Amino acid sequence: MRKRRHHSRAVLAVVTAAVLGAAGCDAVGGNESAPSGTEAQRAKPSPTATTPAWDSSPSSLAAVGDSITRGFDACSLLQDCPEASWATGSRAEVDSLAVRLLGSAKAVSHSWNYAVSGARMSDLAGQMAQAAAKRPGLVTVMAGANDACRDSTSLMTSVADFRAQFEDAMSTLRDAAPKAQVYVASVPNLKRLWSEGRANPMGKQVWKLGICPSMLGDADAVDTAATERRDTVQDRVEAYNKVLEEVCAKDERCRFDGGAVYEFRFGTEQLSHIDWFHPSVNGQARLAEIAYREVTAEKA
Repeated sequence: MRKRRHHSRAVLAVVTAAVLGAAGCDAVGGNESAPSGTEAQRAKPSPTATTPAWDSSPSSLAAVGDSITRGFDACSLLQDCPEASWATGSRAEVDSLAVRLLGSAKAVSHSWNYAVSGARMSDLAGQMAQAAAKRPGLVTVMAGANDACRDSTSLMTSVADFRAQFEDAMSTLRDAAPKAQVYVASVPNLKRLWSEGRANPMGKQVWKLGICPSMLGDADAVDTAATERRDTVQDRVEAYNKVLEEVCAKDERCRFDGGAVYEFRFGTEQLSHIDWFHPSVNGQARLAEIAYREVTAEKA
């Protein structure tokens, strides 16, 4: 038993070092920053009356966002696994959005993943600049979880800053790729993640290493202070999703998922059994399904 406990402590030590490096004490991954984007908010060009209808069969795809889109912890311990990404992955079990839209062969040469583990909304403009350089037919966006997952609720990105940063990212894209379509996924339901994962003892031990402390810290606590803390995070996530919807609605080539990712009732099968936070391969497949449904839907 002593050797077994020693082994468990060793595993947790490895996880501590890597998760804190990959998660940066944030929600969804590491602390590497994408290239900085435009600092000042620019007015984006308004689509004209000749703007074509939404193209449900784009010829190329670029993905931006955080470690969810990088497939972090989906395949192996504390590593990105872009081949399992819901947006651009090649794994058959995922059947990524790129594969569904372009076919497996074309997806290899006509899809690009510029997401960075640990990225927050402030990093999105830099990623958009990289994506725009490819002149993609479609850009996928999934960002915001790291803005809510901080060491404390006081450190969460303000709603005003989140809005300005997303507007800046969209302006950066529009300056270089005015015709690119944009699919924006809602921020996942972090409180459901806490509710689903807290029943697993190992998951709670991993969470103690600094994964999304604002929501997952003191996972067993249900006192007034803990409940108010989690509600504060959840309210902020919902506010972020409202911002994503409103900013996207101003751009005729942008489509918000209507809250589909946020509302998805995922279970433990959709969570990585490494950190009980990031999507598993199964979870990535479900995100791909949602994205494909939203991108190809006929909407008024």
